Amino acid sequence: MAASASAADLSPPEPPSEPGLDQERFNERFEPKRNWSLIIGGGAMYKPEYEGSEDLKVSPIPFVSFTYGEWLEINPRGVAVTALNHDGFSLSGNIGYESGRDEDDHDRLRGLGDIDLAATVGAEAAYELGPVELYAAIDQTIGGSESLIGTFGIGYSAPVTERLILGAKAEAIVANNKHMEAYFGVDSAQSAASGLREYKPRAGVKRVNVSANATYMLTDNWLVRGRAELGILTGDAADSPIVQEKLQPSVSLGLGYKF
Repeated sequence: MAASASAADLSPPEPPSEPGLDQERFNERFEPKRNWSLIIGGGAMYKPEYEGSEDLKVSPIPFVSFTYGEWLEINPRGVAVTALNHDGFSLSGNIGYESGRDEDDHDRLRGLGDIDLAATVGAEAAYELGPVELYAAIDQTIGGSESLIGTFGIGYSAPVTERLILGAKAEAIVANNKHMEAYFGVDSAQSAASGLREYKPRAGVKRVNVSANATYMLTDNWLVRGRAELGILTGDAADSPIVQEKLQPSVSLGLGYKF
């Protein structure tokens, strides 16, 4: 019995039991969290043939939207980088383009010459109050029309159901002399070539836009987007001999896939 007791005493102690593995906490800690979003799609837009035209046309519109975190967004308008985002206030910079205008786009433009495609650089400040956003932006065209454009507006966006998001926006657009002269002015040479009277517009509010949009998730990945806008040309832009119609409506519809 003593030998048995001594043998028992010399045996190594049992190791302490380890707690079970919390698989959910392990996954949350070590699995990478996706902080990007990519949407690819296409559709069509029905809009004026040029700004101020009374004739409308259908144009195809490819659509790509990529976001990374809360600081990078790439969409058909260009690239935007958010440098500051705090307590609803954000400040961002962007690089985009101005599409210009071709005198072959419409008979009314013959003799006015082309406005070249050009790059733009700009900045935007915005403040969010729940679903409402107040924003102000400024964009400078490098080359082309050498436009300086200011945009001031208010937007609203909120989910109505789990699959439907509705939004609305109202904004005013202010343009400098170079933009107004490029898109709405007629100099002596252009007047002789086109038959339009000479006209030299000044800087100011050129347009007011109101729009509504909707996004509906057909599935977890497929979505459809629609947008309707009415632009109203104002001031010297509206009085230009190039302008046939002050009211500038447009509608678009597109289908996209979200990765």
